[in-house]
Amino acid sequence: MLTLADIQIRDPFLYTDRERHEYLLFGSTDPDVWQGEGVGFDCYRSSDLETWQGPIPAFRPPRGFWATRNFWAPEVHAYRNQFFLFATFAGDGHPRGTQILVADRPEGPYHEHSVGPVTPHAWECLDGTLHVDSAGHPWIVFCHEWLQVVDGEIHAQRLSEDLRRAIGPPQRLFSASEAGWVRPTTHEWMSGCRQGFVTDGPFLHRMRSGALTMLWSSFGEEGYAMGTATSSSGTVLGPWKHESVPLWSRDGGHGMVARTFDDELVLVLHQPNETPHERAIFLPIHEREGTLQIGPSSEPGRRSR
Repeated sequence: MLTLADIQIRDPFLYTDRERHEYLLFGSTDPDVWQGEGVGFDCYRSSDLETWQGPIPAFRPPRGFWATRNFWAPEVHAYRNQFFLFATFAGDGHPRGTQILVADRPEGPYHEHSVGPVTPHAWECLDGTLHVDSAGHPWIVFCHEWLQVVDGEIHAQRLSEDLRRAIGPPQRLFSASEAGWVRPTTHEWMSGCRQGFVTDGPFLHRMRSGALTMLWSSFGEEGYAMGTATSSSGTVLGPWKHESVPLWSRDGGHGMVARTFDDELVLVLHQPNETPHERAIFLPIHEREGTLQIGPSSEPGRRSR
């Protein structure tokens, strides 16, 4: 048996399988996600969020797979009686993008569903997530990479009903610098050591009130951090209003919100942000006054698992 301290993982994503009464933890699991050949994605199985079994191979690239590196940020979504894995990949001559994979079981094994990335092919994109709107239409929400546009952007784009392709143009939701807590950063990949503003890891959460909230990550005063924004229209197209301070500010982020078997909310993120020390952490989180707040629910008699 493993604990979270034993599992190196970035960009963690927790899938709650109510039918089998187990949790599956996915994430960027290659030993060095920044360089070298991509290996694939593993997942881990638990019944209590404390002890884990694995690794379980969820995806291994087939012979001739277009991508060779940057296997990042897998997310698993149940949709129309199948399971779809949204993940970032890059390859020689191919910008980073989000491709959609499919499997008959949530743990996989996954195989290609879309033909290459569904994000714009000329863009450097990452961290695509699935959003299904109130009419049942699927969208992908993703980042347009700051290394390409300097002020990183988050976009939404409609997907075909079968999730095989994008339809219509991408629509910009906001740029990183629009959030007051975000600070510029530099990277050796940017020519002339210019400063830029990072967008990472969007995840949409529908509140019990009906409000639509987005978690997303960037850099703040204390390093890698995660903030929230709320859609004024209640739809993915916004406009989006940012909270003035990050939800998490201390060297961690790329988070998501999961529900336990007892319908409690759990915030899942990685910390620290340094390879190979990244680990998943789980924190109680609750909805209060239209926002997400870290801490246990005030409702009595509720258990966290």
